[in-house]
Amino acid sequence: MSRFLLLSSRAQDVAADGEYAAFLRFSGLRSDELERVRMEQASFLPVALDDYDGVLVGGSPYDASTPEDRKSAAQRRVEAEMSSLLDEIVDRDLPFLGACYGVGTLGVHQGGVIDRTYAEPISAVTITLTDAGRQDPLLASLPESFDAFVGHKEACSVLPPDAVLLASSPTCPVQMFRVRQNLYATQFHPELDLPGIITRIGVYRDYGYFQPKEHDEVVAGVRGADVWAPSRILEAFVRRYGSR
Repeated sequence: MSRFLLLSSRAQDVAADGEYAAFLRFSGLRSDELERVRMEQASFLPVALDDYDGVLVGGSPYDASTPEDRKSAAQRRVEAEMSSLLDEIVDRDLPFLGACYGVGTLGVHQGGVIDRTYAEPISAVTITLTDAGRQDPLLASLPESFDAFVGHKEACSVLPPDAVLLASSPTCPVQMFRVRQNLYATQFHPELDLPGIITRIGVYRDYGYFQPKEHDEVVAGVRGADVWAPSRILEAFVRRYGSR
């Protein structure tokens, strides 16, 4: 039986539960195959990595580029524990896929620059695979270009020196990268479909991604999006690394 670990840091139950349900649905895993840990609630170390085929990381309201004195105690703890866990994950080259917050965690850990240069509003954008992306086994079933949902205040402006760029967009040059052979991070959300992003828009209307009075406009902007390809990444990750 496959066994994966999902690390979540969403404090709102509706967002955290919706994220977990989405990872289950699009990965094809059962609930007994995907253990969830809500990092924001309490210390989550140690993690027995030998028990898992791979580690998934969901999105997060935490921004790595926020000045240290403005980060909550919970964020500082989560960042320190994630960095410690990534020491072992990277050393093992243990299969890892971080969605959105994966760029902020794996990117910082590997020496990339995460700042607010390439923030993107909540929307659907066109993602284009690089030559390396077209050759990567995790992306083999995806078209060269596809639409995906984004919404982030920060992004990777300088790729980690040991990373391979796999995908880009006109407004955010680093949309996906790989470290070593099995460590992946996406800036876009492979776990989001239209109902999922509409729920997130409601949950985070007061978190600075848009003006609260713009809620209906933001929802209307995503309704016409044709987002179907990104979830294949989750399916491919589980198919490639699961012990079925």
